[in-house]
Formats: sequence, C-alpha cells, structure tokens
Amino acid sequence: MSTISLTVEFGGGLELLFGNQRVHAVSLPTLVPTSNSTTPSPPGSQSPDAASEVTATTASTKQADVEYLMHHLRENVLTERSHLFMEGNTVRPGILVLINDTDWELEGEGSYLLRDGDEIVFISTLHGG
Repeated sequence: MSTISLTVEFGGGLELLFGNQRVHAVSLPTLVPTSNSTTPSPPGSQSPDAASEVTATTASTKQADVEYLMHHLRENVLTERSHLFMEGNTVRPGILVLINDTDWELEGEGSYLLRDGDEIVFISTLHGG
C-alpha cells in the first residue's frame, strides 16, 4: 500500500490539544475510505468475489485529502478536547489552516488532495482574555 508523508504543525495554543507537541510527522495511506473512517475494516468483511471487491473498493475509497487528515488527527493524534479542534467535518471557526504556506481557502479547503511532502499548519486565532 502506498503512503503519503506529511508534516503537520500546530500553533496558537492548538499544540496543547496534541500532547503539547508543535510538529508531527504523519504518514497516511494514499487511498482512504470515502467515509473518512480511520479504523480498518474488520477481517472477513470483504466480498469473496474478486470483481465485486474491486468495484466496492473503488467506490468506497478516495485519494487522501485534508478532510481525511483532520479525522485522522482527531482520532489518532489529539490527546484531549476534540470539540476544540473540529466541528462536523471541518475545523472549528477561528482555526486558520495553511497548506504549504497558503491559506487553505485558496487550495480547496478540505477537498485538497494531499501529496507527499506537504506541510499542513493549523493555527488557533482565538485567544481568551
């Protein structure tokens, strides 16, 4: 299985939710479930018919994108208070996302297809006081 290696960085206080670690090296599979599920399918759940298995696999997978990355981070890297990172299938309001130093709104937001070596930065712009 092919994988994508990324650098993910957190700032503006978000690093506190991720084990107080600012930079993470993340490896993701190239193809991921369209449901953004980060847990593998249970053994024996695949069809014995090879032709239908290929059709089901292509219909239920997509290339890894930023939306999947956020789900992966929430399920596998986040250490506390997931509600402060994500709301629904996207980041909470007040979190700036940069893809290779460019605002993610210019790159297609969550639908941006990840490439090997990408750098994704999440910065909280909200401050208490």
